[in-house]
Amino acid sequence: MSPKLTVLLVIFSLLSHTTFESDPDPVQDFCIPNTKFNTIRTTRYDNLPCKNSTEVSPDDFIFSGIKSPGNFSDTGLSTIPVNPTNLPGLNTLGMSFVRADLKVGWFNAPHFHPRATEIVYVVQGRVYSGFVDSTNRVFAKVTEQGEVMVFPRGLVHFQMNVGKSTATIFGSFNSQNPGMQKIPSVIFGSGINDELLEKAFGLSPKQIGMMRRRFIPKRVRS
Repeated sequence: MSPKLTVLLVIFSLLSHTTFESDPDPVQDFCIPNTKFNTIRTTRYDNLPCKNSTEVSPDDFIFSGIKSPGNFSDTGLSTIPVNPTNLPGLNTLGMSFVRADLKVGWFNAPHFHPRATEIVYVVQGRVYSGFVDSTNRVFAKVTEQGEVMVFPRGLVHFQMNVGKSTATIFGSFNSQNPGMQKIPSVIFGSGINDELLEKAFGLSPKQIGMMRRRFIPKRVRS
């Protein structure tokens, strides 16, 4: 095989791995994380040793916590994530799940998942759902009970309840740790320099201050 062909094959292999895989492929049937070794309380359960299979039970593969909505935020949104933290059987399988409920007229702010594509199923209600591609084109539509929509990995997407009752959505990710960055919080709650924000958005210092007070996480407020 010529050196050039070898290099091309290596590059193609690397690009294929990067493009089509979110999490590494599992190398065994399952890996229930042994949390007694989680001394620094990391959320990276895939880094923990696996339990001995004799210590694993059916309960490790079942989670019952999404039968009803969780607590609602001040944006009328309730989310219950399902990941190795509460469903150990998901560890190393390259997927996770979420139940989301939206009160009438309320929304899930524009956000994105840097490590996963998301597919959502509308369990009940009518939800204006969509995403924005890298050319700033919006793909959005009102989705109804029984319909499914996909949000490509890394693209900003959003949802708003436009029905007459609480909407329920189930979402699935092709990563056990998809990550999430909400655009308003990233812009105004992360500590980006005020002058830069003023120039970027044409806002006054007073307006920047108002936005910061709204979006800075409560846990870091003085």
